[in-house]
Amino acid sequence: METRYAVSKKEVSTMTTEQLRETFLLQNLFEKGKLNLVYSHIDRIIAGGCIPVEDISLPSGAELKAAYFLERREMGVICIFGSGEIVADGISYPMKKYDCLYLTRGTKEVTFRSDDKQNPAFYYINSTPAHRACKTVHIPLEKAVHVTLGSDKDCNKRTINKYIIPGVVDSCQLTMGLTILAEGSVWNTMPTHTHERRMEVYLYFDIAEGNVVFHMMGAPEATKHIVMNNYDAVISPSWSIHSGVGTKDYTFIWGMCGENQEFDDMQGVKTTDLL
Repeated sequence: METRYAVSKKEVSTMTTEQLRETFLLQNLFEKGKLNLVYSHIDRIIAGGCIPVEDISLPSGAELKAAYFLERREMGVICIFGSGEIVADGISYPMKKYDCLYLTRGTKEVTFRSDDKQNPAFYYINSTPAHRACKTVHIPLEKAVHVTLGSDKDCNKRTINKYIIPGVVDSCQLTMGLTILAEGSVWNTMPTHTHERRMEVYLYFDIAEGNVVFHMMGAPEATKHIVMNNYDAVISPSWSIHSGVGTKDYTFIWGMCGENQEFDDMQGVKTTDLL
């Protein structure tokens, strides 16, 4: 498990492109036959990817000094390619593309499987500390909360699919969802905002070959950007804006954790105020 340490907006304002990428960009999460995880000291979130050719089990949690990985944590998993199943404490949950599984604190054994070894499933993972046990819940795409925003005229028509949110799935602090941009739309979360009480991690995928996404970040008065390729993820501190624009439409997963789960608890930023 790789570790990333927290930095302030003062440090970020003077970072080079290479330093920004080394600090916030998560690459090579998805490798066949492997489970790759990154532990961020920003609100202690863990993000990762798993492509099981053969069965892959969640590790015991040695780096976490825990008896098992979810002893003190909760986890959300979204299948972003292919199909398979996740077995949690002996219960099997079928997973197809865009399905989500919330795993509660106290789940001892977790195994990732693919239906087709030649075209294995891709599982994206977010895990956060949890103070209590909730209930493990399987959320297929059709049972998520769907919200359509934006317009073709503004090049930002998109459907936000909310999986792990209050009122749908009870969790300690993790919230998680998936946003699909319509064909011809390229902008997400613009006008932008910050949310001082929650950090966020974005995973960009379904990016057509030869295209990229420009992820906007940094303090509103000192913005930066990171160029994202298919299956790249990026850490967004609570004080940072987090918007993106692609050279073509794409899909992204957002996962948040922090002090609260209130979506309206944010600080809006006028586009014309960005520097």
